[in-house]
Amino acid sequence: MLQPSFGLAILLTTLVALGPLSTDLYLPALPTLAQAFATDAARVQLTLSVFLAGFAVAQLFYGPLSDRYGRRPVMLFGLVLYLVSSVACMLATSIDALILARFFQALGACAGPVLGRAIVRDVYGPVQAARVLAYISGAMAIAPMIGPLLGGWLTVWFGWRANFAALSLFSAVQVTATFLLLGESNAHRDPGATRPRQILGNFGELLSARLYLGYLLCFSFSYAALFSFISGSSFVLIELYGLSPQWYGASFGFVVTGYISGTMASGKLTLRLGPPRMVLMGAFLGTAAGTLMAALALLEVHSVWAILLPMFAFMVATGLVMPNAIGGALAPYPKMAGSASALMGFVQMSLSAGVGIAVGHAYAGTAIPMAGAIALCGWMVLASYFLLVRRSVPA
Repeated sequence: MLQPSFGLAILLTTLVALGPLSTDLYLPALPTLAQAFATDAARVQLTLSVFLAGFAVAQLFYGPLSDRYGRRPVMLFGLVLYLVSSVACMLATSIDALILARFFQALGACAGPVLGRAIVRDVYGPVQAARVLAYISGAMAIAPMIGPLLGGWLTVWFGWRANFAALSLFSAVQVTATFLLLGESNAHRDPGATRPRQILGNFGELLSARLYLGYLLCFSFSYAALFSFISGSSFVLIELYGLSPQWYGASFGFVVTGYISGTMASGKLTLRLGPPRMVLMGAFLGTAAGTLMAALALLEVHSVWAILLPMFAFMVATGLVMPNAIGGALAPYPKMAGSASALMGFVQMSLSAGVGIAVGHAYAGTAIPMAGAIALCGWMVLASYFLLVRRSVPA
């Protein structure tokens, strides 16, 4: 069976980063895509929202399949599908073809985060999993730092297709590394895990647990806020505030350093304070930061820093909330780690896709829709903690 190692942590980091990198790398190209395909912002943003929808649906299958057949074969299937779909994105000749290819790309991409989290739970156990996830999340944040920077450079010098060429190359390396280096980690394979009745029973058991549901909502609303920024920031900062694609990439990297700071703090403090307190700290900070951004947008403070500084603080909060919410939710379920992780991912991505579509359709040349969505999600994280998590464990 698979054993803990530094090399394993590096490989899992790249696998978990597959989802974020698939969105972050081509963010600077969104306005360019609108021009290239002669379409509007809402249609281009569907390439993001449809990706999340595909990501959400696939997770319901990857979790049970990996619980039955093991993590390794299911991971390899997802990575190969991702590679083929990335090439299709690169070759797309219309916005509709790109949207369709992005859907299939998402079906493959979600194998990395879903099974990566389950492998962490398999290998490191319930006590260390939250801490390891925090460090992996911090290292993974390098991807969204580098992604927009690299994507902006690729878009300016080689065009938007170069972004998907880079994703194709990255996934080819991952397929090779996973085939050669990733052993099996699932020691509790369940032959009945793919039976519809058992799948629904597992999901019902998870959703009926107040603690799991609370962590699930904290995790999902935190990501929905982040996706509101991902979905709207390129249009706000590039079209509204006049940043170049390269400077947009740099500003995105600045924001992501907040997430790295949060995850590094989480890695050091989680064993001492515990996941519930870390989530509470992040919930308070995120609510304050999101509310500040929304207030500045309503007051029509037209400054890049009115967006970036509150979002930096919100990302610190996200770095505190997300790894601890994952660890806290998965800890009680060693035999259902794949299904529990998949359900978290499904709700996370479904909610974020809906929020992203709403932000895209509401965009009308102001930052208010994006900032308002971030603030609302922050308040929902706080409410989920007090209504569900705090009532299940000591504060």
